Amino acid sequence: MARLTQRKLLSLVAILTLIWGTNWVLFPMAVEEVSVWTFRSICVLGAGGLLLVFARMRGVSLFVPGNERRPLALAGLTYLAVWNAASVYAAVLLPSGQAAMIGFSMPVWASLLAWLVLGQRPTARVFVSLLLATLGIGLLAYAGRHAFASAPLGFALGLTGAFGWAIGTTILKRSRVTVPPLVATAWQLVIAGIPLTIIALATGTRELFMPTWTSIAVIGYVTIFSMAVGNVAWFQILDVLPPTISGLAIVMVPIVAMVTGALVRSEPLGALQVSAMVCCAAAMALVLLNRTATAPG
Repeated sequence: MARLTQRKLLSLVAILTLIWGTNWVLFPMAVEEVSVWTFRSICVLGAGGLLLVFARMRGVSLFVPGNERRPLALAGLTYLAVWNAASVYAAVLLPSGQAAMIGFSMPVWASLLAWLVLGQRPTARVFVSLLLATLGIGLLAYAGRHAFASAPLGFALGLTGAFGWAIGTTILKRSRVTVPPLVATAWQLVIAGIPLTIIALATGTRELFMPTWTSIAVIGYVTIFSMAVGNVAWFQILDVLPPTISGLAIVMVPIVAMVTGALVRSEPLGALQVSAMVCCAAAMALVLLNRTATAPG
């Protein structure tokens, strides 16, 4: 695995946090004119195609060894297909920041799977980080308890997306995929986009129409930045860090989503949310500011 310097790792996490955190408030806007399935199929397939073209332009081989194709496909379906459909529905049914908080409980499930499946027992530092992250997520859950009570389906879909993401992460780590993160990301996006597109075509209207420029801009932003750039950054982080630590690397995303939701959609942002920010920031600092959190040489 390639070595990432601490500065580059922190830069990737910062980019990912900003892109994915500001992404959630856009979901309800994106599905005002098109269905969730149409929105996600365009974003996922579009991002996959863009990354394949970009990889070829850089002279990177798109070949995937035969023994790595199955795990890539399974990871793409469990993470990118399940997560992308479930997360948008959750963001429509719940306030965007609270939906992000449920979805980004992924580090907890990834750490449990890493322990049970990969035999990776968390160190004391990682265990404390998990406790802080769980406390932060719990504070946000308590703050949003009334929204969850009125929209249990949104809560269930958020958890479904988090589980799918954790399972996909574990599959990739267990299979030890060797293809570059850029290529692995591109093919997973294409694979995940196929069932999303089939469902979109089967359930959508057959009438052609021109969406507004607002919808086009939102879908374009999500496709290029959230799906393409964001997932390349994520798989680079996953390539060099264990699932438990890589999951903790994104615990600040729901906090950014909460702040964005408060600014754009007047969603609540009070003492509980600020306390959750402190917990999540401390959890991330414990694992990312540790010099041993880089890949072995």
